[in-house]
Amino acid sequence: MAREMKDSGIEWVKRIPKEWQISSNSHLFSFEKKIVGNEWTKTQLLSLTKKGIVTKNINDEGGKQPESFSTYQQVHKKQLVMCLFDLDVSAVFSGVSNYDGMISPAYKVFSINQSLLYPKYIDYYFQAIFINRNYVMYSKSLRKTIDTDNFMSIKTIVPPLSEQQKIADYLDEKVKEIDNAIEKTKETIELYKKYKQAIITEAVTKGLDLNAEMKDSGIEWAGKIPVNWSIRKGKYILNLLNRCVEENSGVVTCFRDGQVTLRENRRTEGFTNAVKEIGYQGVKPGDLVVHGMDGFAGAIGISDSIGKMSPIINVLDSNQNKKYLMYYLRSMAFKNVFLATATGIRERSCDLRWNKLANLEYLIPPLPEQQKIADFLDKKCIYIDSLIENKNNLLKEIENYKKSLIYEYVTGKKEVK
Repeated sequence: MAREMKDSGIEWVKRIPKEWQISSNSHLFSFEKKIVGNEWTKTQLLSLTKKGIVTKNINDEGGKQPESFSTYQQVHKKQLVMCLFDLDVSAVFSGVSNYDGMISPAYKVFSINQSLLYPKYIDYYFQAIFINRNYVMYSKSLRKTIDTDNFMSIKTIVPPLSEQQKIADYLDEKVKEIDNAIEKTKETIELYKKYKQAIITEAVTKGLDLNAEMKDSGIEWAGKIPVNWSIRKGKYILNLLNRCVEENSGVVTCFRDGQVTLRENRRTEGFTNAVKEIGYQGVKPGDLVVHGMDGFAGAIGISDSIGKMSPIINVLDSNQNKKYLMYYLRSMAFKNVFLATATGIRERSCDLRWNKLANLEYLIPPLPEQQKIADFLDKKCIYIDSLIENKNNLLKEIENYKKSLIYEYVTGKKEVK
């Protein structure tokens, strides 16, 4: 028999079971603001992440750390931590702590009225809110921020306490299963990517003839190469182009997955348009493109578009097979060869301007063999990319199922039997 439902009066929740209650947050939470002060040296550092609240090493060198954490605020077990600013874009939103510690003063800390709310249930409830950023509707500021008073006036659904625990226990079990499936799918995707990289490296350093006589290349990362291959510096096989920009040209971007295409073909969000496109250069289909800052991470490819590119990007022609050279350069990126030669101060970056590309050593098979290698890798990469795409689609389905499951149970659309 279907549960009897009623209107919740909360726009994103809609209908809820008849016996569930609605309450203002002021009855469910109490705002806490206790500064840790000089005790910070003895207090566990905590961090709000997409996976909730986690412990963090106070001496962690990754990211910027303050000299002192004395302005951080105390957090205790089963307290709620909220990020109530930038609600439309923030990467994090909420978490119920499993630890005593301290956390950034940018967040809000609330004690939970445990006579009305089961902490793990409300943790899932706010996860459901974050999925569709439902709290944005309560913000009236440009930065999509909710102050404490505003938060306290917002309504929250309150199932019977025993049912909250059932929902939380059920979701704990199901979410663990789903997260395991997500992790395995991600691992498979990474294996496919490594397989693709290995095939490319093998082809551009050893060729396709398994019985070919080999010689030492003198290049550490490449090892032995076929005896009929030569080694030449970039300045003898590459030509830096400085094309004029054609009128009404669109911006062409070199992405880290090797695609070089009009920006509008991929996405437009996340990019900053230059006010003055000083030094922009023309690019045409078939040009070899190497990003001067992101090439180390794979931003190397053959353009499929006519347009204009930033001056930070190398647009190249060659007397060799450009598709082969593209695979060769991407192999160097996979093997971290560029990073090993980096002299810049920017972390995980490498300057790949023309002078460096011109002095790099390139393995050069005979032209007919270059074409065979390029054709072989085109077919292999298309096949592996299709496997990766299928797994990425599966990953989206699993993640959407997880989001739907949490929403349906915390709002009473489905009942734990």
